[in-house]
Amino acid sequence: MSILFLFLMLFVLLVMGVPVAVALGLSSLTFILFNGMPSLVVLHNMINGINSFPLIAIPFFILAGHLMNTGGITTKIFNFARASVGWAHGGLGHVNIGASVIFAGMSGAAVADAGGLGNIEIKAMRDAGYDTDFSVGITAASSTIGPIIPPSLPLVIYGVIADTSIGQLFAAGLIPGLMMAMALMIMVAWKARLKNYPRDERFSVKHFFESLLDAALPLMTPIIIVGGIITGVFTPTEAAIAAVAYSAFLGLVVYRTLTWRGILRVSMDTIETTAAILMIVASSAIFGWILTANQVAGQFADLLLGFTDNKIVILLLITLMVLIIGCFMETIASITILVPVLLPVAVTIGLDPVHFGIILILNLMLGLLTPPVGMVLYVLSKVSSVPFERCVIATAPFLVPLVTVLLLMTFVPFFTMWLPTLIYR
Repeated sequence: MSILFLFLMLFVLLVMGVPVAVALGLSSLTFILFNGMPSLVVLHNMINGINSFPLIAIPFFILAGHLMNTGGITTKIFNFARASVGWAHGGLGHVNIGASVIFAGMSGAAVADAGGLGNIEIKAMRDAGYDTDFSVGITAASSTIGPIIPPSLPLVIYGVIADTSIGQLFAAGLIPGLMMAMALMIMVAWKARLKNYPRDERFSVKHFFESLLDAALPLMTPIIIVGGIITGVFTPTEAAIAAVAYSAFLGLVVYRTLTWRGILRVSMDTIETTAAILMIVASSAIFGWILTANQVAGQFADLLLGFTDNKIVILLLITLMVLIIGCFMETIASITILVPVLLPVAVTIGLDPVHFGIILILNLMLGLLTPPVGMVLYVLSKVSSVPFERCVIATAPFLVPLVTVLLLMTFVPFFTMWLPTLIYR
């Protein structure tokens, strides 16, 4: 009954609009005091929850993304993607996806992609005659690739909570991320022929190499980050620090588009964002400790396995549960609450923790495209001056290819496990 009260109180606080970190902490503190435990338990678990070396990567990946946006590097990435795939039917739709794939190797966050590239992409598509709904929809959908292709902030959080290799998680996300891009490109090609969208420009070898030369140094960023992690040169945390140093070097020395005042501004933004994330992680550490101490994960596993022992049915139930929760909760909060409960179930039915991590994060990325939370939709609504409700409708068709990839990832482990097995096992 006390566990039921814990979840009920958390739900009520979230519905009331209380910030996630406060709702998690307050409901956990109430549970602890109600059960006669010392309040010092709260402080102890909060400190232990964020006392993790891999979590240092979070502020550095966020800062690297901010520096890329502020330094005008995103424009060079977009221009290179335009020269590469703009010649196809619905060219700017393909460019939109290609730019997101490249930027995914730098920022690791869907909201950073939507905010950084979204303004450039939507404006270019509008100017070229694409309708606003299509422009907003594909921009929103392609931004979800960011946290799947390494580096990825959600995968770092998952790796810390699940005590799983972040390097293996990064390797596991590469193929699924590219498959998401491919599925969205197929959707764009179909819609482009249906609505007779224009080609952006004829392919020119000269223009391609000019844009490649212009974007060559920014394009080295994902190679440095991902290549360094996979080859063992960097840990994910060290790779994040290297990304910041390289981004600052490009902005300050090479392109001279960054000023020290600009760096100070993005540093303050990074501190604010990091503080909000770490508060959620710290608060959820108490929540997770309560669930673990009361063996909630084991009881939930027994409940599911008592209902059915069919692996496919259990995976579908877990997928449905995560999709629903992702519609109502922010990604980091969802990860910190769901992992202690669902990971033991996944392991019981034979899922590798790395495979489950990719399934979980991809599920939660779809939540960024659905109301009522839908953070990416709120960002694009602001960027494009399109009402939130219209953004929801515009994005809905693009959920079809993303859900298709999700189901493939869930039921065909080869796509996620081939690369980490090849490199690490």
